[in-house]
Amino acid sequence: MFDLLIKNGLIIDGTGNPGFFGSVGIKDNTVTIVRSDSGQKAKKTIDATDRVVSPGFIDVHAHSALMILNDPDHLPKVHQGVTTELIGIDGNSYAPFTNLEDLKRMIQINSGLEGTPDLPGFWSSVPEYLDMYDRKVSVNIAYIVGNSPLRVGAMGWDQRAPTTKELDKQKGILKESMDAGAVGMSTGLDYPPGSYADTDELISLSKEVANMGGIYHTHVRFPLGDGYLDPNKEAIEIGRKSGVPVHITHLLPSDNKGKYKGAKPILDLVEDAREKEGIDVTFDCFPYSHGGTRLTYFLPQWTADGGPEQIMKCLKDPEIRKKMRADMDVGFARLGGGWDAVMITYFKKPHNQQFEGKTLTQAAEIMNTDPIEALFDLLLDEDLQVSFHAQGIDAETLPLFVQHPLQMVGSDALLLGDFPPAMAYGTFPVIIAKYVREEKRMSLPEAIRKMTSYPAQRLDIPDRGILRDGMRGDVVVFDFDNISAPATRYNPKQFSTGIDYVIVNGEIVVDHGKHTGIHAGRALKRSQSGP
Repeated sequence: MFDLLIKNGLIIDGTGNPGFFGSVGIKDNTVTIVRSDSGQKAKKTIDATDRVVSPGFIDVHAHSALMILNDPDHLPKVHQGVTTELIGIDGNSYAPFTNLEDLKRMIQINSGLEGTPDLPGFWSSVPEYLDMYDRKVSVNIAYIVGNSPLRVGAMGWDQRAPTTKELDKQKGILKESMDAGAVGMSTGLDYPPGSYADTDELISLSKEVANMGGIYHTHVRFPLGDGYLDPNKEAIEIGRKSGVPVHITHLLPSDNKGKYKGAKPILDLVEDAREKEGIDVTFDCFPYSHGGTRLTYFLPQWTADGGPEQIMKCLKDPEIRKKMRADMDVGFARLGGGWDAVMITYFKKPHNQQFEGKTLTQAAEIMNTDPIEALFDLLLDEDLQVSFHAQGIDAETLPLFVQHPLQMVGSDALLLGDFPPAMAYGTFPVIIAKYVREEKRMSLPEAIRKMTSYPAQRLDIPDRGILRDGMRGDVVVFDFDNISAPATRYNPKQFSTGIDYVIVNGEIVVDHGKHTGIHAGRALKRSQSGP
């Protein structure tokens, strides 16, 4: 007898192959495909007539690491059909930290990206950290170790090159993290302290990752060179010289109207590296023309030399603020609409709640100052905890990235404030509703592959991402004709609709579009994705 039987659905199995009609049985978190109804018995039966049955969706770029510990129902993401998320991206991961104060400093410096929620406890090692999620949250969690904790653990928060001994110590921390289940190493080369690593340091660390069968997952160094191709060339060079598989996260078309506007130059770069040189390169992106991060993104990187306390010191000093203004043009130049495009959110102090959803220009007018001074003052008052999102992506060529065969889906979803980016609530349904159903830019089996088996293969979690005998019971049941994502930039907190059931490890987490209160997520480890 099955624990759960999903009957009579159109099974899109995640491989990219055409769908077929049948049933999916799950017993002890193990899938069996039933191609004909011959009276199978089950403790619970779901009638999936007129519905699509697919593997659970895998988000390869999630900023949920802290917020899900505070809110394990994780409604914005489970309503999208997400059953597994990769955390630790952008170099900003939260383990290992043998010094609790360093962990708290990492949370503070990254607070505008991943929040400062109340946590159920603290940890030091990767195993302790992964245990915080196991059977305690709604979705599975895969972990990639960021190079920021490697640097902090070996050499502190300083902006300098490591000594040979310090580099060896980073390699030791990296190896221990991967032995504990991390799928590789991430970098966020716009985010101190990990951004202080130069190319040679990253090549050296990536050789260790390659030797252990992991991946290099990178938010590239956007200000480098021409600010478009050159950052991605560095990522490919790291793969070329280390042998590590390279995954470029949120690879998206620029909206800067410059020399490289359009999809072809950057997609050619990735394709040539893969097809002509044999470098294992993949990428992800999200289907929106705006994106967000922490407001400290605009500050010169030298302000973080020493850690978050140094940023606060700089913000308090009028003379240093003058120098900061002069050095802020690089990050600002990436915005298509200037400070009018920067919508700010995530304020904890009551007197700053008036700025929720305002642009920096509007906030400056209220504060009777200019946008840069407003940015400085708000960061100082909020202990760096401010988030923003902005237009900066070329909407015209975005579909060419989303539909590209090397693309997989990463939401880059911030779950902060009253005005989080819309991708927090809509990324995966948008792919199906807009790119498949409405615009017919790709087939449904191909879209499902991009969200299931393809990322599972990349992350080395081999028993997820495909519906076939022996796989784990992560399943989504949805209405193809009615799946939708109503979230918008100006009204983001709207759950996606049309997803009837979400099953995680054989347990029903969403039933008729409602969360059941079950937290069935597991901590998935490299090459051993669960019992």
